Formats: sequence, C-alpha cells, structure tokens
Amino acid sequence: MILEAYRLYIFGGLVALLALVEFIFPIYSGYKHRLERWVTNFGLSFLSIVILRVSFPFLAVGFASWAKVHEVGLFNYFEFDGYFATILAIALLDMGIYWQHVLAHHWPLLWALHKVHHSDGQMDLSTAVRFHPLEIIFSMLFKFLMIGLIGAPAVAVLLFELILSSGALFNHSNIRISKNVDKWLQFFVVTPNMHRIHHSDIQVETDSNYGFSISLWDRLFKSYNANYDADRQINIGLKQTAKQTNYKILWCLKFPFKK
Repeated sequence: MILEAYRLYIFGGLVALLALVEFIFPIYSGYKHRLERWVTNFGLSFLSIVILRVSFPFLAVGFASWAKVHEVGLFNYFEFDGYFATILAIALLDMGIYWQHVLAHHWPLLWALHKVHHSDGQMDLSTAVRFHPLEIIFSMLFKFLMIGLIGAPAVAVLLFELILSSGALFNHSNIRISKNVDKWLQFFVVTPNMHRIHHSDIQVETDSNYGFSISLWDRLFKSYNANYDADRQINIGLKQTAKQTNYKILWCLKFPFKK
C-alpha cells in the first residue's frame, strides 16, 4: 500500500511545512524554550511509538487486516465494502475518537494521563504529539475496540490515521488565520483558533471543542465553542502547572502520578 509506505514521509513533510508557516504567520511570537519543548514533545511521541511496536504484534492497520481475514466486525460479517464502506468507517472512527477525547476529560484516571497534553504552556504543532505513553496505549486499545466492532477496512483505518495525525498537527499549530477565512473553515474542519479554546486554562473552555479533524461532532453533540479571533488572548495550559518547568520528558512521565 503506497500510503502506508510513505506515511512517515507524509508526516515529516507536513511538520516541516506547518513549521515554516508558523514562523511566517504566528499567532503567538517570542516563544521561550522552543528547542527544549520540541525535544520533549517529539521525544514523548518517539517513546510511545517504540513502546507500541514492542507491546503489540500489530497496530491499527494490521488489526484491521486481521479482522478482515477472521470476519470480525459488522462490515466484515455482512461483507460490506467499497467506497461507501470506507467513507462510513472513517466517519465512525473519527466520531469514536471524539468520544474518547470527551472521556479523557471526564474520567479522572484518564484525565491524569491526558493532562500531560494540556500541561504544555505554549501551543504549536509539537503540542499535537505531546501525550503520555500510557495514554497512547489506551488510545490504541480503544482503536482496536472500534475497528473490531465496525470491521473497518484496512484502507479506511490508514486514511483515518493520516487524517487524524494531519488534523492534529494543523489545529495545534501556531498559525494565524484571518477571521473571515476561519469562520468559513470552521464549518468543516477544526482550525487552530477553534482548538486554542480547548487548551485554555479555564475549565469551561477546556471542556469544549474536542474534535481533532472535522468540526461536525462538536456541533452535533453541543460541545462547540466558537473562536475566530487570532488576537483573542487565551492563557494556554493548566493553572496548576503555570509556574512549573514542564518541558522535560521525565517531568511529563511523572506528572500523572504526582498529587
């Protein structure tokens, strides 16, 4: 599968492109400790990938292929395939990830892990990959559950994973978008201004805008909180970590277990 073979190159190319646009059109400027933050955030991502590769015989796309062979899941049981099945599976997987994100904010055990993501006091594309490895393991198990229930085709899972990672990089990016363009975009996708609200240190704002790629689920399930203004001042991060040095990998790994 061509996309699978070039997946890492697609991800790396998007990181480079968004980093360039961030540099030219930033929302926030004068970031401190940028290098340390990027080393920490991408370091956490690399550590999670290694743990997943060691812990599981296959990941999401491989599990979808296994489910197909063993006729596991609704689509496989009824032999439902083709373009419509692929599109529907992508939509259902994306909705599932929306609800996983909601759960991460309302289940204390999972929030203890997820708050590592929110502890980043600055927000740029590197924040998109700042997750505790234990949360990444939980997310993979959650994807297995969704794939197993749906019987999602492997190509749908691959496209979903690409859309999810690309959307997360984009909506966490520090890219300034004009108000008029942003209003139009938010009818369809999650933009940086829309997702900045979710990273506010005010809880009522944090508990909104859970989507990673399309804005449909937030609108449909009444969690949408509009923000089109790049000049709106939003304090990013958690109040409890505002004065802490939280751009070290060891700090991030230990943070969920601190009282």
